[in-house]
Amino acid sequence: MKCMYCGAELTRDDFCPGCGTEVRLYKKIIMTSNFYYNEGLSRASVRNLSGAIDSLNKSLRYNKMNIQARNLLGLVYLEVGEMVSALSEWVISRSLQNEHNDAERYLNAIQKNSSKLETINQTIKKYNQALQYCRQDSRDLATLQLKKVLSLNPKLVKGHQLLALLYIQEGKYDAARKYLRTAGKIDSGNTLTLRYLKEVNGVLRGDVKDKKEKKEKKHEKNDDLISYKSGNETIIQPAHVKDYSALATIINIVIGVAIGACITGFLIVPSIRHAAQNDANVAVKEANDTISTKNQTIESLQSQIDELTGTINDAKDASQESASQMAAYEQLLTAFAAYAENKIEEAGEALSGVNTEYLSVAAKNIYDSVNASVNAQYIETAYQEGHTAYNQRNYTEAAEKLQKVVDLEESYQNGNAIYYLAQSYRNLGENVKAAEYYQKMVEQYPGTERAANSQRYLNTMDLPDENETGSEPGAPEDGSAEDGSSDEALAE
Repeated sequence: MKCMYCGAELTRDDFCPGCGTEVRLYKKIIMTSNFYYNEGLSRASVRNLSGAIDSLNKSLRYNKMNIQARNLLGLVYLEVGEMVSALSEWVISRSLQNEHNDAERYLNAIQKNSSKLETINQTIKKYNQALQYCRQDSRDLATLQLKKVLSLNPKLVKGHQLLALLYIQEGKYDAARKYLRTAGKIDSGNTLTLRYLKEVNGVLRGDVKDKKEKKEKKHEKNDDLISYKSGNETIIQPAHVKDYSALATIINIVIGVAIGACITGFLIVPSIRHAAQNDANVAVKEANDTISTKNQTIESLQSQIDELTGTINDAKDASQESASQMAAYEQLLTAFAAYAENKIEEAGEALSGVNTEYLSVAAKNIYDSVNASVNAQYIETAYQEGHTAYNQRNYTEAAEKLQKVVDLEESYQNGNAIYYLAQSYRNLGENVKAAEYYQKMVEQYPGTERAANSQRYLNTMDLPDENETGSEPGAPEDGSAEDGSSDEALAE
C-alpha cells in the first residue's frame, strides 16, 4: 500500500514514512475496499453474481482506483449478459490505468469482433422493443422479441426473468419455471428469480392437489353403483334403479314409436327442406367471406413487411448511433486523462473532437467543466505558437495554429489572431481565405491601423472571381514589405 500524497510504501504506523501525513483513515478505506473486493470474488466463484455485483460496487465506492475490482465487475456484468455495463467499466478502468491493465485486452477482444458488436446492438434494440410491447400489453409480440433476444444472448438474466413473468401472466407456469431455472443456473443468488420461482412452484403444487381431489371425487361417484352375484356372474347396476314389469316396457315402446312418427312428419321433413335452402345461402356467404379474409390477410402481410423494414432501418441507425456515442465517450476520457496530467494542448485537441450530442447530462457537465479550464490555456498556447511560427516565416504552421485560435475565440488579442491568420494565408498564396479574414478585421475593428492595413491588402489582392489581372498574389501595390515591423509591434 502506497501513500496517496508522496507514493511512499506505507508501514504499520499511522503516519507516512515519506511525508509524515496521517494515513490511518486512508488505510482503513483501502482495506475496506479490498474486503468488499474479496467478498465479491468469493460470491462470483459460487455464481452468486447479483451478490458479487453488489459487493464490487461497494468496493469501488470506497476506492474508485481499485482496478482489479472494476475489471472483475465488468466480467460479472458480461456473465449476466449486460454487455454495455461491462464495456463501460472496462473503458473507465483503461482510462485510470493505461499500462498493464487486463481491461485493454478485454476491450480489444470485443472491438476486433465486429459481429459481436452488431449482436450487442441487436440485443439492446430487441430487448427495449420487448419492454415497449409489454407497456402496450402486446404480450405475444413481447414474447417473440424476448425469444430472439435470448437466442442472441442466452446469458441475459433480465430477459429470462421478463419472459418468465409473461408466461406467468398467461398461466403457463411450466414454461415460466423452465426459464427461471435457466436464470438460476446463470445467477444462483438473484432474489427476483428466486421470488418468481417460489410463486410458480406454489401454483404448480396447488394444481397437483386439485387434480388429486378431482380423482378422489370421481372415485366417490363410483360408490353409487352396487354389485351382486347371480350364480357365477357379477352384476353391476345403479343403486337407485327401478325394475319395471314387462307390460310397462311394451307400453313405453309403443308410445315412443308414436311420438317418433309425429316428430318425423311435423318437424323433421320441413326442417330438412329449410336446411337445404340455408346451406345454399351459407355457401354463398362463406365464399364472400373467404375473398374478404384473403384481402385482409394480404393487407396484414404488407403491413408486417413495412414494419419489419422499419425495424431493420432502426437497428442500423441504432448501431451507428452506438458507435458514435462510444467514440464520443472515449474522446472525453482521453481529454480528461490528459487534463489530469496537465497536458493542456493534448486535452484541448481531444476536447475539440468530442461530439456533445452523444453525451449524457452528467458527461456533458464533465465536458463543460474540463473545457472551461482547458480552453483559456489552450488558446493562449496555440496563439503563442502561431505567432512565433509567423515571426519565423513558417506560415503553414502559423496558419494551422491561428486557425484553431480563431475557431475557438475570434476576438482573441483584440483581433490580432484574425490579422495574423489573414497575413499567413496571404503569404501562402491562399488569397480567398486571406480576404475573408481581412474583411472581418475591417468590419470588426474599424478605425485601427490593422483595419487600414487590411483594407489596403484587400484593394491590392488578386482574387479568382475578378476579370482584371492584378498584381502578384500577396504583393501590396505600394511596395511595402509583406510583414512590416509595425505589425509585430502591434502584436505585443
